[in-house]
Amino acid sequence: MLAYLPRPPTDTSRYGTFPQKPELPAAPGAVAEDGWQQASAGAARRGGLMPNYLSPPRRRGGFISGELSPPSRHGSVAAQHRLSDLSRCPPATPQELSTHWYPLQAPSVPNIPGSARSKSLTRSPATTLPAPEGLPSRCRKLLEEDGPTVQASKRQRQRYVTKVGKCQVNLGNIQEKKRFLSDIFTTIVDLKYRWFLFVFMMCYIVTWVVFGTIYFFDAWVRGDIRHRGDPEWRACIENVDDFISALLFSVESQRTIGYGSRMVTANCVEGVILLMAQSIVGSMIDALMVGCMFVKISRPKKRAQTLIFSKNCVISRRDEKLCLMFRVGDLRESHMVDAKIRAKLIKSRQTAEGEFIPLEQSELNLGYDTGEDRLFLVEPQIICHVINRRSPFWDLSAESLRREQFEIIIILEGIVEATGDRCLTAGMTCQARTSYTEDEILWGYRFEPCMSLEKGAFQVDYSRFEMTFEVQTPAASAKELHELRELEQQERSVLSLYWDHFPQPCAV
Repeated sequence: MLAYLPRPPTDTSRYGTFPQKPELPAAPGAVAEDGWQQASAGAARRGGLMPNYLSPPRRRGGFISGELSPPSRHGSVAAQHRLSDLSRCPPATPQELSTHWYPLQAPSVPNIPGSARSKSLTRSPATTLPAPEGLPSRCRKLLEEDGPTVQASKRQRQRYVTKVGKCQVNLGNIQEKKRFLSDIFTTIVDLKYRWFLFVFMMCYIVTWVVFGTIYFFDAWVRGDIRHRGDPEWRACIENVDDFISALLFSVESQRTIGYGSRMVTANCVEGVILLMAQSIVGSMIDALMVGCMFVKISRPKKRAQTLIFSKNCVISRRDEKLCLMFRVGDLRESHMVDAKIRAKLIKSRQTAEGEFIPLEQSELNLGYDTGEDRLFLVEPQIICHVINRRSPFWDLSAESLRREQFEIIIILEGIVEATGDRCLTAGMTCQARTSYTEDEILWGYRFEPCMSLEKGAFQVDYSRFEMTFEVQTPAASAKELHELRELEQQERSVLSLYWDHFPQPCAV
């Protein structure tokens, strides 16, 4: 599923066990193979039942015992991984040293082909038992494979919204398709351009062919085709002798071309009725298709291409508060009217009752209470989210940021300004979107200024739009900083109270 879904709970016994793989039937007389399979399955079961958050076992006398001890410090990131990953190395016995090592997720030891097993069984015990010094290296290899850096590179992250603002959500298995026909105008406008042009052309071509066929059928029933060239015959539609001429008359009538060679006479009533019906249908098609085309080409979706966002978010202190910041800018000289910005946090979680809520949306306050979310976007601005008690990042620290999995959706919308004759998109709302994942947030950085005063005007240098610089920022979370600040205030109050009650020396 998505990469930012929450990790499974530690107690997997509450959610059932993994399905067991079917084992191959043992051949009769293969007593040694059965004993080997039982020993391997027992080792796998003992490793699978171990809790996920045990301390790493300590090596004793060449073998790994079940005694717990803190991990040793190494220079690599995998060695500093959490202690739960070290439980993937279960206690071993001399009988289990000939078996293969597998992670705890495997419910049982995989079936090995008989040829490979027979080769391993024909060896002597001295050759099958590996050296005891190889066990810690195997445990270390498992830890390095499951380390955070390797997991981050192997994990294929699926974004909810791409960097260019496209929502990565596909709608399927929609049963009531008739709901789209009830709003046919919006359905046609939402089509892709190739399908929209196809529908646009087919609406006219189908009506021309249908009415041309009706005109030809009327001429054939009345006998106008049989009396072709008869000057005494009073035809319903003059000069309609075959289907091609009837089709041309249909096109000329609906598009009001009127070359003059083909026309409806007063000799038949059905011809006049058909001409009136085609004129009404043609006017309706013109109104629908021209309206859809006008709305299609005037939708301000391309206006969002000139609204840019910074590639990264930064977290640093501003006014003694920990803040999450990003930068927005407008590349056009025609500015957005009534521009507003908002942010959503997309993160899956599990409730206390055990309910799993995938991709839960929570609001990030960007100054809605104070009106700071309304922008006058004439120059690049840094949008700030103060991390306080109501923020979902209240407990987020620099260390926990590397373990979190979430996505921040930024939505900037406003009204396109009409300038001069360019009034096609006047009064239409434009929306630009982007997203930031946890690995696109820089802790302890700020954005460099990109504005300067030159020749009596402010100059914006967009080459510095993405530039950041590192600043001194505590790695603790906003909650920890707040508690530390309260503790310091309590200490000051206690010291001031003690100083007030301290006996002062008497003045001589």
